[in-house]
Amino acid sequence: MSLDRAAVEKIAFLARVKVPEDQLDDLADELNAIVQWVERLSEVNTDGVEPMISVAETTCPVREDVVNDGGYPDRVLGNATESQGRFFTVPRVIE
Repeated sequence: MSLDRAAVEKIAFLARVKVPEDQLDDLADELNAIVQWVERLSEVNTDGVEPMISVAETTCPVREDVVNDGGYPDRVLGNATESQGRFFTVPRVIE
């Protein structure tokens, strides 16, 4: 795959990037070099290689899913400007 001047102009337009006319050819050469490098990656034999989620092999910390905070609505509602029963009262947003 090769990018010409017109393709680079379209990419710049779509990306909302202003590229001066005198730099379009240089940018096309740079983008072509990047595309060639990425195409070379398809030559690598990846048979038997497991997909990676991250470059560092880690495990996610797991904790029990238990409720360990709450059960005291009076303390929570003590921070409210206004409350009604066990609920916060807020101004109406939609008429």
